[in-house]
Amino acid sequence: MNFSPLLCGALLAAASPALAQGQAALAATNPFAKQSTLPYQAPPFDQIHDADFAPAFAAGMAEQMKEVRAIADNKDAPTFENTIVALERSGQLLGRASLAFFNLTSSNTDPTLDALQADLAPKLAAHQDAIFLDQALFGRVKTLFDNRASLKLDPESERVLERYHTLFVRAGANLSPADKATLKTMNGRISTLTTEFQQNVLKARKAGAVVVDDVKALDGFSPQQVAAAAQAAKDRKLTGKWVIALQNTTGQPALANLTNRALREKIYNASIARGGFGKEGDNTGVIAELVKVRAERAKLLGYKNHAAYTLEDQSAKTPEAVDQMLNQLAPPALANAKREAAELQKEINAEAKANHTKSFKLQPWDWAFYSEKVRKAKFDYDESEVRPYFELNHVLNDGVFYAAHRLYGVSFKERHDLPVYQKDVRVFDVLDVDGTPLGLFIGDYFARDNKQGGAWMSNYVNQSFLLGQLPVVVNNINIPKPPEGQPALLTFDEVTTMFHEFGHAMHGLFSKVKYPLISGTSVPRDFVEYPSQYNEMWASNPEVFANYAKHFKTGQAMPQALVKKVLAAKNYGEGFATLEYLEAAMYDMSWHEITAAQAPDAKHVAAFETAALKKDKVDYAPVPPRYLSPYFLHIFSNGYEAGYYAYIWSGVLAADTEHWMKTHGGLQRANGDFLRAKILSRGFTEEPGTLFQDFYGKGPEIEWLLESRGLVLPKASKAKK
Repeated sequence: MNFSPLLCGALLAAASPALAQGQAALAATNPFAKQSTLPYQAPPFDQIHDADFAPAFAAGMAEQMKEVRAIADNKDAPTFENTIVALERSGQLLGRASLAFFNLTSSNTDPTLDALQADLAPKLAAHQDAIFLDQALFGRVKTLFDNRASLKLDPESERVLERYHTLFVRAGANLSPADKATLKTMNGRISTLTTEFQQNVLKARKAGAVVVDDVKALDGFSPQQVAAAAQAAKDRKLTGKWVIALQNTTGQPALANLTNRALREKIYNASIARGGFGKEGDNTGVIAELVKVRAERAKLLGYKNHAAYTLEDQSAKTPEAVDQMLNQLAPPALANAKREAAELQKEINAEAKANHTKSFKLQPWDWAFYSEKVRKAKFDYDESEVRPYFELNHVLNDGVFYAAHRLYGVSFKERHDLPVYQKDVRVFDVLDVDGTPLGLFIGDYFARDNKQGGAWMSNYVNQSFLLGQLPVVVNNINIPKPPEGQPALLTFDEVTTMFHEFGHAMHGLFSKVKYPLISGTSVPRDFVEYPSQYNEMWASNPEVFANYAKHFKTGQAMPQALVKKVLAAKNYGEGFATLEYLEAAMYDMSWHEITAAQAPDAKHVAAFETAALKKDKVDYAPVPPRYLSPYFLHIFSNGYEAGYYAYIWSGVLAADTEHWMKTHGGLQRANGDFLRAKILSRGFTEEPGTLFQDFYGKGPEIEWLLESRGLVLPKASKAKK
């Protein structure tokens, strides 16, 4: 029974779908009817059509339920093989269909897939309940768990047995029949609501795009940015206009460049209005009901709130541990942001004086623009000057892949013989040091109206020795697509995002685990972001940087003077970045630490958000949260509820690992091999804390994260995490 984690802003979907009985056998011509014959069992995208999914789910449901019933009703005494291994082998048809389906609904959806996803959502939940709330099946798992000491299992097998027992208990296997019936209703409703939220976000993002009638309003844009805006308008059949599409964050990249303050304000307001009360893609009602039902379910399962339920199975363990860390970090982050704001206000005042115009108070839509001005003044740094050195292909091949090759010995070979779901998608063989195939890497880099915002990694095939599967992983990013024939020139933030997501990809590709339940990135949320954040360090490593930062026209390396400016300026604005993140993480906790009675109605969702920020003393107007609730996919659709803190929790481990790498010689195969052996290949075969300590030699230290972000805690607060 596989689970498919789709990471950094995508959908978390169980690969065991909806309960169905009496369905017809799947036609042999259906592309999911049998295991793919393509290399790595990659999905045959050229054969997959929207109409194939519904019958594949229906037939797969019946098949898996038949398999599960055979396990539960087995007259033989339970053994690890006839119960746990049998469960791990079940649902393979459903797994194939689910992995392809949920990846496509995130990256390349259409109205047919959206409608099917909405229809399947409660059925998926019902199917999972039919398995995890089956008393006979749980009885077999519990018997094995209670007698595990006598089974003499190898460590990985014992681990997967323990995980199954935990999953059954947390799913409600110990509840009474009446409470199980109530729980099933709740699970179905939650699944429907999270799907509705995801689809509303896409509608709201598309509707919120800002149309510009006069190219003069785009003053400050580079020629490539103007061309991308024209292409976006053309794609929407708005010839002669320019479209600024919205990213899924509150802040928008365009705000850093546009000199037209009125247009900046318009873009910002369009961003924060998405999915709000009464707007297209209105998510306020979904949020109000979702947090209430989550709280009710947590109470039914014996927890004081949803955060307590969620965190019990994460590295942090308790809401109190998360709140303590966030409350430690918030005051210095706020202080840093205010210092940065004072610098920006000074720049605004000076500019007004020089131009003999009236000054104004710093607003959120001004921050990125004046931050660029101050950064340029401090470091003599201009984003338009460096973009030509960050061309997508150079960054990918000579940066991301190069670092992986130097560190782990792996190599990448692009192939064009495998079908893809969209013409811009790229496919690479990933080969180990000795040429042995490791898996397949798919890169989907450009933004589209039918693609969720943000960036994420996911699997199309999960690694498993038991099932004889090598991983097929995908990185999704939303870089504005340039017109045909033009280069894709990136910001340094986009470069860093490519390294980040590839850290997830390495975690999936290096997996060497027998059981699919615990392979690859199937780890707690507050550990899964660790390999990705650590991998960001190579974006600014001198050797790696010099290898990819080359002018797209001349091929010349970035001049050393400009390199120094880029690297000196890369940490500028950490006060803003840390505060906007902490605001979102803290009100995520607020949403999920309430009882059902405390849940607001739709009209008061925004007020709850505001009150939460005030309660946590992080309400600072010039720095809005990275996400507002109506488009906060992480916590209302993607499985990060009471878990957005994971980025800072994992950030501690990443900063420690960066420090370890630097003190052990940096970009060396020995270091990469050690990290791969201790962390990246291990999946969830042990508790994350154990894996990290085995690698690092001791528990996590928060100091290196604080240093990297320019944060200084009061002496009394400098405790280890």
